[in-house]
Formats: sequence, C-alpha cells, structure tokens
Amino acid sequence: MKRKLITAIGVAAMLVSVAACGGDDGDSGDKAGADGYAGQTLTVWVMDGSSPDQWQKDVQAAFEKKTKAKVKFEIQQWNGIQQKLTTALSEENPPDVFEIGNTQTPAYAKTGGLADLADLKSTIGADWTESLNKSSIYDGKQYAAPWYFANRVVIYNKKVWADAGIKDTPKTRDEFYADLKQIGDKTKAEPIYLPGQNWYHFVGLTIGEGAELVKKDGDKYVSNLADPKVAAAIETYKKFQALSKAPKDKDEATPQQAEVFAKGNVGAFIGMGWEAGTAIAANKKIESDIGYFTIPGATADKPEGVFLGGSNLAVAAGSKKQALAKEFLKIALSDKYEGELAKLNGVIPNKESLQSNLTGNAVAEAAAPAAAGGGTTPLIPEWAAVENAPNPVKTYMTAVLNGKTPAEAAKQVESEFNKRLAQQQ
Repeated sequence: MKRKLITAIGVAAMLVSVAACGGDDGDSGDKAGADGYAGQTLTVWVMDGSSPDQWQKDVQAAFEKKTKAKVKFEIQQWNGIQQKLTTALSEENPPDVFEIGNTQTPAYAKTGGLADLADLKSTIGADWTESLNKSSIYDGKQYAAPWYFANRVVIYNKKVWADAGIKDTPKTRDEFYADLKQIGDKTKAEPIYLPGQNWYHFVGLTIGEGAELVKKDGDKYVSNLADPKVAAAIETYKKFQALSKAPKDKDEATPQQAEVFAKGNVGAFIGMGWEAGTAIAANKKIESDIGYFTIPGATADKPEGVFLGGSNLAVAAGSKKQALAKEFLKIALSDKYEGELAKLNGVIPNKESLQSNLTGNAVAEAAAPAAAGGGTTPLIPEWAAVENAPNPVKTYMTAVLNGKTPAEAAKQVESEFNKRLAQQQ
C-alpha cells in the first residue's frame, strides 16, 4: 500500500482551522429513538483499495439492520488526501468516519480534528495488538482505532536458493546472512538486492534494537541518530548491503527493486508483498519461483523489527453523528468483519487472535509474525517534514555505507534533521 507524506507547509499551519471548527462539547445529539437511528445517513470515507466491495456490502447490511440508519461509503485517493481531509474537517458537515494513515494520525489529533474514542477502546479494543494501536494514541488519549496493517517480508527466488544447496528458510539473522553468503559463493546470482536507502527497512532494524530516531531536548524534539542502538541497526544494514550490487545512494524505487529481482539472478530482496506482483508483471516466468518468509531477527523466537504501514479509522470531532459513528465502528472493527477484511485483502488485522484469517495467503503468513514487535516512525506531528526529500535519514545511511562511522554520519545530518523537526513546532 502506498502512503503519501504530509506536505512541507507544516501540519500546524495546514490544520489550524480544524480545531476551531470541531464539535462544541463532543455531544453529537444523534439520539436513538424507538426505531434506532432511522432516517439518518452516515458518511464514511475509505481509501481506494482499502475495503473490498463485499466487505462494504456486509458491513452496510449489518449496520443498517442494527441501527436502521444508512451508511454511504465514499472512495478517496491517497494523492492529495491530507489537504482534502483538512478542508473537510473544518467544514460544517465533515465525513463522520474516515480512514487515516497511521503515521498521519497524530497530526490531526494534535489540532483537534479527531473525536476521543476512549469509550470505544474500552468496549471493543481491550485486545487490540499494542504495537498496532500505538499510532491511534496521542497525548495519552485514544483518537482513532487501528484498522489494518502491512509490513515487509523477505521475497526470495526458490530456484536460486535451491541451486545454492539451501533447503530451509533461515530462522535467525545469522542464518539469513550465512545463506546469502552461500548463494554468493555457490551461484552466479546476486545474494540480495538491497539498495543503500531502503530506509523503511532500516527503520525496522532500529525498532528491533529498541531505538528511537528522535529524543526530547527540553520542549522540542531533536535527532537521536547518534544513539548506539541506532548505530547497531545501521551496522546490521551495512553488513547485509555489502552482499548487494545495488547503489548505495538510491532507494528501492530507483530502480524498482522488484523489476531487478524479476530478471531471475537475485536471491532475495526485502519488500512489501505487492512487490512480488510487480516482479511477475515484469517477468511471468518467475512466478513459480517466488517464495516468502519473515525477516529473521537476532534469535529464532523473535522476528526482526519491521515498519508497520497501515490505516486507522477515526471519527470527526465536528461530526453531528458521533454516537452513530461509534456504532459503525463497533461493527466494522468487530471480530467478524475485521477478520473478513484480513481474509479478503491479506492485511494484518488489529488483533493477533484474528491472524488465523490469513491462512493460505503466503505473503500475509510471512508478514504476520513480525507485527506484534513492529513499530513506526516517530508518532509526532513534527516528524512529517523529516521525510521530505532529501530525507536526512537516507543521507545518514549512505554516508555510513560509504565509509563514515555512524557517529560521523549522525553529526553530518544533525543540523538539517533538527531544522526539519523545528518546522512543525
């Protein structure tokens, strides 16, 4: 799935009108009478590709049966959604429920655009996976609900691994490295295609180390790239990247790593499951050779840290139908329909207990074990500007891969990193 970054004009400036136009005291006034909410229509914004038609029909039927109200799904595009949603939340009749990127949620929560969902959490969210729910919380309050997620896996060429004499997929980071070395020693294939700036994988490695990319300095956030735990993560990245012929100053889209893999002479790459489809589109002959496994961690009992990309569902603070909106969320996020979404779309559901719905989906089965230990980029509104090109984290990575020590590379980008963090304050 693709996520568009919040624009560089600044979250605070872009969303300043949202808080002023929110609900008066959180009381939506949508009281249920003898016929429930008969005659009302709830507007729900979902992003293109997020919710299959069948899921929408099933949820709609259950919602209408329970509440006697109608629900209108409106499909949105990721491109330009931040500005569109910002405008909508400042108007008199915003969408009642809407999908929002997990890393975008704190920015909207900070400016008062989202309703407090603490009561929903206590009602249906007691067993939401903690790592998945983290992005729904801002300043200690529940401002959204976790909906679905995805993370990176190892996509590998089974024929290349067989040619190297490897029978089983690795369970630890050391085994993974040894297998890749064996591919390099016994075949003509490139062991792994790992560009120097696959920074979401690097973020995953920092999560696995328990590292934070930023830290608090008084009342502001500053770079934490000099942390020894961050250094440990980039050293792991460097070790594996040394097995690759990929450029050290490019990311996974330049060139598209799946298209490089499609040529059939690469052992593996680290990517999203949908990238296998990109490889197959480039070379249909490779389809039967593609396999997947969880990115191995330091020990066999704990997968590598991964970046969790995904979406939350939120209720507009300015909605006049907040009680009805919460009734919708109780249905949409119920085990029945959360499980259905996971099964239909192959995404990670918001509860570990629902992962059985992924059985038979090879990509999802490989991704799911890492979800509980996954995380995101820093969940602060100030983070948005950091990701704008040229991303200083990418610059840091390339500097280390080209020979600087992690400490030297951190020092090199510190000023720019901190300048960007300050833009959002």
